[in-house]
Amino acid sequence: MTVPEPDTAPVATLAELPLYLAGRFDRPVLLRRCVAEGFEEFSTREFVDQTRALSLGLRQFGIGSGDRVGLVCESRPEWSIADLAILTAGAVNVPVYPTLSATQTRFILHDAGVKVVVVSDDIQLAKILGLAPELPALTTVIVVVPAAAPGVRPAGGPAVHALRDVVAEGRARVAADASLVRQYEAQARRVGAGDVATIIYTSGTTGHPKGVVLTHRNILSNLMAVNAVVQIRGDDEPLSFLPLSHVFERLALYLFLVLGCQVSFAESLQTVSRDLVRVRPTIMTGVPRVFEKFHHAVLDALASAPAARKALFHWALRVGSAVAGARLARKRPPMWAALQRPLADALVLSKIRARIGGRLRLMVSGSAPLAHTTGEFLFAVGLPISEAYGLTESSPGITANPPGAVRLGTVGIPVPGVEVRIADDGEVLARGPNIMQGYFNRPAETAAALRDGWLHTGDIGHLDADGYLTITDRKKDLIVTSGGKNIAPAPIELRLKESPLVSEAVLVGDRRKFPAALIIPDFVMLEEHLREAGAPSGSREELTARADVQAIYQAILDEINVNLAQFEKIKQFALLPKEMTIEGGELTPTMKIRRRVVEQHWAPVIEQLYAREPASL
Repeated sequence: MTVPEPDTAPVATLAELPLYLAGRFDRPVLLRRCVAEGFEEFSTREFVDQTRALSLGLRQFGIGSGDRVGLVCESRPEWSIADLAILTAGAVNVPVYPTLSATQTRFILHDAGVKVVVVSDDIQLAKILGLAPELPALTTVIVVVPAAAPGVRPAGGPAVHALRDVVAEGRARVAADASLVRQYEAQARRVGAGDVATIIYTSGTTGHPKGVVLTHRNILSNLMAVNAVVQIRGDDEPLSFLPLSHVFERLALYLFLVLGCQVSFAESLQTVSRDLVRVRPTIMTGVPRVFEKFHHAVLDALASAPAARKALFHWALRVGSAVAGARLARKRPPMWAALQRPLADALVLSKIRARIGGRLRLMVSGSAPLAHTTGEFLFAVGLPISEAYGLTESSPGITANPPGAVRLGTVGIPVPGVEVRIADDGEVLARGPNIMQGYFNRPAETAAALRDGWLHTGDIGHLDADGYLTITDRKKDLIVTSGGKNIAPAPIELRLKESPLVSEAVLVGDRRKFPAALIIPDFVMLEEHLREAGAPSGSREELTARADVQAIYQAILDEINVNLAQFEKIKQFALLPKEMTIEGGELTPTMKIRRRVVEQHWAPVIEQLYAREPASL
């Protein structure tokens, strides 16, 4: 598969982006945020003016070239304003997920030596002020949305300013001295492509996170290369809801701005369903959990529908699957399916698409493997999805599926300028201008990750004859049984999640005799299944303990075990009564499973599994 050579990025550094926007896209609405009563809107002029005013404020607070500025804020237009204000000042953005604990936040801000922190609200402000005695470099905190009545600030602590006041002061200074505009623009242009733009701390699924150092060139080299594959256009209207602290969504936002797209931000992760219908986006980036939840939500809604409606849905899905499957295989759809597809779309499939706005032409999934059944379902209902792959250390894009040549189950082909090869032990290696400079103040870890110019990704995978990459697992996640057998848990977990009765699955068994599974049921589908069988319902705790429910999930495991090697077969399982959450620590802020945390939280359950006599398989 050949993709076109990427266009050259229209800016040499990210610091030039506000200047580029001001001269190229004079939009009445460039960025907007969904709120209960409508939208908070920012025109191009407002966005550029606020960025300049805040940047001048940062300079007043002693921020200069190379200084680190923390950004602890939910995704919203002000995140981007703060980001570009930091970069145009020649400083380095250190983003921090607002969902991180105080301990995790302290480590990142202390490790990076931040001088100023921009926070979203007084909740985050209280967190930072509580940490201030342990952050000797911190002098100033700027609050995006401060409370009407600010609380008491500790004596001797950092100065606290409202973002609106810093912006107003910056504007007043420009009004009094127009030469400040030229000084600001000159400072932005002095930033070099090789200068550090950001230090992004990895999620830290084990131990302390490491700060990934990325330059302006690292990120910009990847911007147009990724788009040469995924082909986003200037007239697209994206909805952004992933954390901008994550490099995947941040690269997407930079790309949207370079192309002049109008970008809408969801109010929060909890309002995404509402905001999808309101914004009606044409492009959406997400992580597999988001798309899998949508898939399950459709099935859950169908569970209590009348029999006739269920039959209509399954007919339409068969028609959509036949057409989509043929197109994915680059073949002509069967005549019967092609003839029935318009009716199936009118009666059923278009209504499913309407649940997420009805205009999506492309969804891009990254960060973790997408369940094959979810990918097939989305294509069947007319929602094309393209899996991509990368790491924070690669800015992030390494591979992506071209929308017109998607291969489900793969993460696509290398983006232009990036080389991929497979090491002798199956590890994926990558090389290109997008690869990080290293880990901040971690020379040993840098040397281990970057060898002979190649980034050792830590992922296990393989390339097919056409250059499509398939990721099978994380190297560190491989389960090694006490008998010395290696088991890749991710493919087995994905197989389990293909069942509509399974919401989440985590394989355990490292240094044990056999693997076992922790399974979270889809309780809506489970209750419908029980109702159809004439069995009673119950609380989640009661259901997961019942023998008849255990038998249902044992049957699912039995079906999967048939196609597994003897040492891979799941011989015990436990049904868990509650979902894994970011707040509970089982998920990273980008909704990936923290295996070690899950194993710690459910250690008594796991020990009980291995105390039983294993099933004979």
